[in-house]
Amino acid sequence: MINETPRVRFAPSPTGYLHVGGLRTALYNYLFAKKNNGTFVLRIEDTDRNRYVEGAVENLIKALMWAGLNFDEGPETGGNYGPYMQSQRLDIYKKYADELIEKGKAYYCFCTPERLKTLKEEQEKQKLPQAKYDKHCLHLSKKEIENNLNAGIPKVVRLNVEGNNTIKFDDIVREHVEFESKNVDDQVLIKSDSFPTYHLANVVDDHLMKITHVIRGEEWLSSTPKHVLLYDAFSWERPIFAHLPLLLNPDRSKLSKRQGDVAVEDYRDKGFLKDALVNFVALLGWNAGDDKEFYYMDELISRFTLERVNKAGAVFDLQKLNWLNAEHLRKKSIEELLNLLKDEIQKSEFKNQNYSDNYLKLIIEAMKERVSFIKEFIDTCTYFYVTPAEYEQKSIEKNWKPETPEHLNKLKQEFALLNNPTKEDFEHALAKVSEEINVGKGKLIHPLRLAISGQSTGPGMFDLLFILGKDEVVKRIETAINNISV
Repeated sequence: MINETPRVRFAPSPTGYLHVGGLRTALYNYLFAKKNNGTFVLRIEDTDRNRYVEGAVENLIKALMWAGLNFDEGPETGGNYGPYMQSQRLDIYKKYADELIEKGKAYYCFCTPERLKTLKEEQEKQKLPQAKYDKHCLHLSKKEIENNLNAGIPKVVRLNVEGNNTIKFDDIVREHVEFESKNVDDQVLIKSDSFPTYHLANVVDDHLMKITHVIRGEEWLSSTPKHVLLYDAFSWERPIFAHLPLLLNPDRSKLSKRQGDVAVEDYRDKGFLKDALVNFVALLGWNAGDDKEFYYMDELISRFTLERVNKAGAVFDLQKLNWLNAEHLRKKSIEELLNLLKDEIQKSEFKNQNYSDNYLKLIIEAMKERVSFIKEFIDTCTYFYVTPAEYEQKSIEKNWKPETPEHLNKLKQEFALLNNPTKEDFEHALAKVSEEINVGKGKLIHPLRLAISGQSTGPGMFDLLFILGKDEVVKRIETAINNISV
């Protein structure tokens, strides 16, 4: 077993975006490295050129950095270690493939796509459990191989899975795992375009980069026997494996884009806080052994262990993510929220307006317990940014009576007399009018709220009046009187 300081890697393919499952894999690698004073390596596995998406590498790096998963080695760092781009390491993979061929652990295969297709169809007709290559080219003579190579016949390099043995390995999450070699295909290691497949490049890079722990999704568990055979063929020490549980939809189907957002960028763009998303993703398959659900990154690092990762699939519960987002938002300081709100305003229709920091802080203090997302500091209370153009019809029907304009006019006059009023000044002025006209405060507050905000709900009435200020309040009462009719 490897006992040195851990070196782990996140090795995504640049296929367009960072899947939340990929974020979890990256996060668990990151937490494990930081907990154990290890190294977190980023490697881009871009050898499948058919799936390569332009700009995907930059998007992946941006998403990781946004989530706070700063890597220690990889494309962004350069220097002695980078970039770790597999497409730039083809000579390395060829060298090791040649070594396997010399050892008899791999061989050239010249079979045409047509022959392979026919072979697969025949095996399906026989209802074999899985289609496998029949080792036809393993039995070519040296002369046949030489002639084919000289003739430039398209070829691949295949792994030679020998005998009928049990392939065994230990896994931190899955514990002891066994596969029968008879069920393992002679996997292609080098494709006809001279690019390696995932299997060879993965093993070679993990060895050369001294990766001690391979922490990846459960979908790679069935590939691990091939990787174990490769480690053994090279006489290399195996890393320690940990295969993470699947992410599931609420109906327990595999999480996919068909049933909702799966890209980290989607959640970022919808306004989820990175702290909340990281907290949520950390709990998709791991817990510290108690009921704690709220974590910051430093707490996750201090408490994370691979031994506490579950085998069972983890359900992606959007309601829980929403709850965590609200919790993280409310624990942020006013200054943090101010910066986030200012960024959000720049993306809104109010980007050209000039709001003072003090004004925005008052909005934050009034709305903090009422919102779950930063954008809701705007969307749910646009009346702080613009005079209402419409008024809630249900509130009009309920609260706007024939005498309401007269009552609000008296309030307007009383408010106009105030000098730089506080919340208490507004409250006293309303109480005074209520007493003078012998009407309950509620019968003034509800139509007043409607006149000021256009809505029937919101923060405390006197908070609202204080934040908007006397002049704006007086102006809005006048506007409402002139525009609301019953």
